[in-house]
Amino acid sequence: MNNKIISGIQQIGVGVPDFTGAFRWYRQTFGMDIPIFEDSGVAGLMFRYTGGKPQARHALLAGNLQGGSALEIWQFTSRKTEAPKFTVLLGDLGIFAVKIKVYDIYEVFSEFKDRGHNVLSRPTKGLTGKHNFFMKDPLGLIFEIIEGEEWFARGKHLTGGVCGCLIGVSDFDKACTLYKDILGYDEILYDDWGVFEDLMSLPGGCETVRRVLLAHSRARKGGFSRWLGPSRIELIQACSRKPRKIFEKRFWGDLGFIHLCFDVCGMELLKAECEEKGFPFTVDSSESFDMGDASGRFSYIEDPDGTLIEFVETHRIPIVKKLGWYLDLTRRDPEKPLPDWLLKALSLNRVRD
Repeated sequence: MNNKIISGIQQIGVGVPDFTGAFRWYRQTFGMDIPIFEDSGVAGLMFRYTGGKPQARHALLAGNLQGGSALEIWQFTSRKTEAPKFTVLLGDLGIFAVKIKVYDIYEVFSEFKDRGHNVLSRPTKGLTGKHNFFMKDPLGLIFEIIEGEEWFARGKHLTGGVCGCLIGVSDFDKACTLYKDILGYDEILYDDWGVFEDLMSLPGGCETVRRVLLAHSRARKGGFSRWLGPSRIELIQACSRKPRKIFEKRFWGDLGFIHLCFDVCGMELLKAECEEKGFPFTVDSSESFDMGDASGRFSYIEDPDGTLIEFVETHRIPIVKKLGWYLDLTRRDPEKPLPDWLLKALSLNRVRD
């Protein structure tokens, strides 16, 4: 390959204490009912982020076929999952909230209220003109529900998948090299300071922050690009206090949003670029690594504040596991999107409630 390809956000990892309950809630609430892989084992290469020794875990990658990125639901099986020892505030360092896209924000707001979900705010017009509201899941993790764009397929769910996240940073200018130059979020949709109405329901949301919304000006390429769709990264910088690391004195895999993962091709080129720009790989599987029924190469870097960014170069995924139908992605043109009919066949694996 002559250039790297970032197809989009593949998934955001979420550490949970109860894998079964979390998966049920995410599929019933956000339509994350398409399992891509499920695997139990030891996270042997992540020891630098798990107390210096490998830890056992159970993980499942779950997507929404209507479009958007997935959630990797992740639970320690060798130790108790730890929650933060302090109240995480807007602007603290790490992934603070995950964006979920919807067709009709008022319908979703009403439905979630009727279901008794922990909705934090009413729909409010944000700085781009799109309406949003915030909610907490049963674990206290925060999700931004926002009007979406570019849907892959229309289905029965009220929401699509993940379309971005809010990340706390200590210095936007230092973070730019990674998020703008390497990850391709080269368009600034807004850059503003102040106290914002649509954030005031959040912990720390009444404090002054700098918020910068980044988008990618060019459509993503690659096999999963049409399904993953466009995404936005919102960087939040606290202005009136010193932020804390969300995973301070805790492990990767503990309660919270543990990493932001991108689907990529051209891992060696990406590795060289990251090293050149000051973001060397801290973890690298180096070759194909099995994740249950799927396989690929994965690596990690850290943003300037230690937030973990994962890259996955997918080699194989199950299309219909019960029929033994697997897709070898190493034999395809890496820039060409997979056919819609092939991705829609993943619905045959749907977990129904």
